[in-house]
Amino acid sequence: MKELIENIQTTFESFQTDADSQLESGNKSAGTRARKSSLELEKLLKEFRKVSIAESKK
Repeated sequence: MKELIENIQTTFESFQTDADSQLESGNKSAGTRARKSSLELEKLLKEFRKVSIAESKK
């Protein structure tokens, strides 16, 4: 679970950097990368939810 949380943090930092680049300078490719990161975050957060529920049932 610790590895999953670290992966979520890393992906979020990447998303935040790219989203800021798109917002501040209108960098279109950064927007594409941010959208890709958001999809990856969605998958990771769903996995976290499954693992968290499983851990709470132990």
